[in-house]
Amino acid sequence: MAQDTSKEYDQVVAECRTMFVNKMKDYGPSWRILRPESVTDQIFIKAKRIRTLEINGETKVGEGIWPEFVGIINYGIIGMIQLSRGYVGSVDMTADEALGLYDKLMAGTKRLMMAKNADYGEAWRDMRLHSYTDLILTKLMRVKQIEAHNGATIVSEGIAANYQDMINYSVFALIKRNEGRGSAQ
Repeated sequence: MAQDTSKEYDQVVAECRTMFVNKMKDYGPSWRILRPESVTDQIFIKAKRIRTLEINGETKVGEGIWPEFVGIINYGIIGMIQLSRGYVGSVDMTADEALGLYDKLMAGTKRLMMAKNADYGEAWRDMRLHSYTDLILTKLMRVKQIEAHNGATIVSEGIAANYQDMINYSVFALIKRNEGRGSAQ
């Protein structure tokens, strides 16, 4: 089953990467000016919208929850880039450099998922979609708390690890969508 998960993960990441590449064609790596806290808030907006759509069951702007999960994945990678490189006052990297970092960080995030998945026995497959949303929102509250402490933790994982977990929960949701099990209910 782990091999299937690996393949399904790669399919979802390919979709997200395509969106990242296309956005880079439109805007370049303009996100380099975002402070890490602003990236966290972008992810929060997306997760909050998913939760609202799950509860209300309808959208007023015509886009459903799936593009928001893609956004969480891509902003999670952006967040990890910003944590490792710091934010800047103007764009300081090419789209190719940004894509190289994207691929490197996504590969590390997948390795983490595969290790945890082996330990947890693919429990995520039996979870409900709204649980991923709630867990992402919980991780965001944790990140905001860590950010309020200037990144310092006593025993907890840091911000990057929380971004990785949010990415992986979002990948799981999109895998379930691809399997036809991604009902918003």
